Amino acid sequence: MFERLLKLMEENLLDIDPASVKPESELKKDLGMDSIGMMMFAMSIEDEFGLTFDAPVPFVTVQDVLDYLEKHATK
Repeated sequence: MFERLLKLMEENLLDIDPASVKPESELKKDLGMDSIGMMMFAMSIEDEFGLTFDAPVPFVTVQDVLDYLEKHATK
């Protein structure tokens, strides 16, 4: 699942070095995601993993996203 998520990050974050992404990486602080980037990333997650976010999810780290996906992903 981490590899799939990393691929989405590469597609949504142009200045990202995939080798630098770790589960403890913070989306905003370490990876430079702004609010628009977070929205685009969330939309990509929905498409890739068969999810629909009904409300904002407080993702801070990559691990937060992975934990959520493990519980809710349908694909």
